[in-house]
Amino acid sequence: MPEIIGVRFKTAGKVYYFDPSGLDIKQGDDVIIETARGVECGQVVLAKKFVSEENLSAPLKPVIRIATDRDRRTIEQNHVKEQEAFKICEEKIAKHGLKMNLIDVECTFDNNKLLFYFTSENRVDFRELVKDLASVFRTRIELRQIGVRDEAKMLGGLGVCGQTFCCARFLGDFQPVSIKMAKEQGLSLNPTKISGTCGRLMCCLKYEQESYEELLRTTPKMGAIVKTPDGKGVVEDVNLLTGKLRVRHDGTDSVNTYDKSEVSVIKDAVIRVDKDEIKALKELEDK
Repeated sequence: MPEIIGVRFKTAGKVYYFDPSGLDIKQGDDVIIETARGVECGQVVLAKKFVSEENLSAPLKPVIRIATDRDRRTIEQNHVKEQEAFKICEEKIAKHGLKMNLIDVECTFDNNKLLFYFTSENRVDFRELVKDLASVFRTRIELRQIGVRDEAKMLGGLGVCGQTFCCARFLGDFQPVSIKMAKEQGLSLNPTKISGTCGRLMCCLKYEQESYEELLRTTPKMGAIVKTPDGKGVVEDVNLLTGKLRVRHDGTDSVNTYDKSEVSVIKDAVIRVDKDEIKALKELEDK
């Protein structure tokens, strides 16, 4: 079984496996590694351990060295270069009249490449911009168009909960979130209440979904026909978390509250998102 370490290049980025090359590497160390986009510096977030080859998707690349003080000075110099590149790129964007919003700039550790991240509502022809930037920085230039979720992850900020965005704090990958989740959790399908700062459905809808799915399997849904101690009726309201149901009895205006353990289901209902809701909220699901 090969020995690996887990390295992360951004605060909430993906964890990649590398060969520790026999070095005395500990969790929290900075290491210099060759990656697909060049030599990079990352932080070890997973200490040495053995894994089966089945869990490895590609041959392991070796760690070049544990980062030195000189390497850290290089990183600081790169950050200064990134700030300068950001200002210059914004000037060039204005010069070419391009409809794009520059979000971030990254300089690889070995200075072989500058990556510019931007958002735009449409595709952008940035060939002339790349030529201009290459003539200024005399290195490889790469422009990447990103989505609004990625923009929020890069820029960070505070969510409605008052905490730092989950995507910027700990989410390595964006989880798929759907309007159906919001519906099943009994949330108002008001875009301002179920969308994050990025304008897409809040990532935290995913956290409790499994619990709600389990509760839905054991709780009659709104519209279900049930048998109660007082006769047959239709479920008018459901509190999934408490298990309480409000049931209107057949042929009367009488509405009583029961625990789900007190009723038996004659015909359950199905939670659906109708076409109008899908059309109105579809944009919230797009990445």
